[in-house]
Amino acid sequence: MRLIRQNEAKWANGTVLHYYFFDKDTDGEEVRLQDGSTHWMPWTTTDDEKKVVREAFRRWKEVGIGLEFEEVTSRSEAEIRIGFMRGDGAWSYVGRDVLRHGPDERTMNFGWDLTESSEELDTAIHEIGHTLGFPHEHQNPHAGIVWDEEAVYADLAKPPNRWSRETTFFNIIRKLDPSKVEGSTWDPDSVMHYPFKPGLIKEPKPYFENGLTPKGGISNRDKDWVKRFYPPLTGEDVTSLQPFHSETLALEPGQQRNFSFTAQETREYQMRTFGTSDTVMVLFEKTPDGYQYLMGSDDSGQDVNASLKLKLFQGREYALRVRLYYEERAGESAVMLW
Repeated sequence: MRLIRQNEAKWANGTVLHYYFFDKDTDGEEVRLQDGSTHWMPWTTTDDEKKVVREAFRRWKEVGIGLEFEEVTSRSEAEIRIGFMRGDGAWSYVGRDVLRHGPDERTMNFGWDLTESSEELDTAIHEIGHTLGFPHEHQNPHAGIVWDEEAVYADLAKPPNRWSRETTFFNIIRKLDPSKVEGSTWDPDSVMHYPFKPGLIKEPKPYFENGLTPKGGISNRDKDWVKRFYPPLTGEDVTSLQPFHSETLALEPGQQRNFSFTAQETREYQMRTFGTSDTVMVLFEKTPDGYQYLMGSDDSGQDVNASLKLKLFQGREYALRVRLYYEERAGESAVMLW
């Protein structure tokens, strides 16, 4: 279960993540104010603020990862849907949790103007890091942080966050389950780490008087971890998958195999993993614009194997990607197409 939890939010490497900015006058919601009245809060923003978010996606891509990012103009095509509702804080769902939300829902929000300071680029990079599957570094149980909890609650209740005690506890004070943390060390310079002013952190002592401010940008350790999960893909990483021929996965937990095949006839095909293991298996179709997601299966924590069943078309090329969470005996898991 530790291995499953550590990998469950991560995408299949090679996925094209499509992002969309809410752009209609009707995109927003009515917010009830303290006096009982309501006020319309839009989710839209300016082109200048969108440029900050686009640059943040570019910064992650230039690390050299195997994921791709593509802006789209249709919310139904997007896995990542970005709003700019003021006063609602900066947040994002983590990893593949974005897939649980419908096309008219935000999966990421920026609650203040990202153009106010050049440092706000890190805010956008941070939230995209959540979408890639990475949690808050300051909640790392290995950090040894002891909070002045009431001071933290009071500070985060102020603008621009305006967080409730429940939200502050979830995002700051709550320690992550050790099984959700990659590695055994703490990186105070991680872009996934919040800055904190003096007086909020009791331990380690140097941070009480001086506060904690990450260096800014994607740290070296961030780069190391994101490339472990999403290493750059080359043609050498792809294995041809033949019908009725099983391919042993031969993976360590967290690693991935990439397969390709061309449908020889138009009919219903099945793909399945075999062996006592937990995997996520995702199928894409190659198009002139890149690889289009078709279907996925995640059997983590279940007493079944990942399987897909759908109609494919003669002459079209497909990519099957399998990431291993766990297997009972090393080298005994396989995948087959028929």
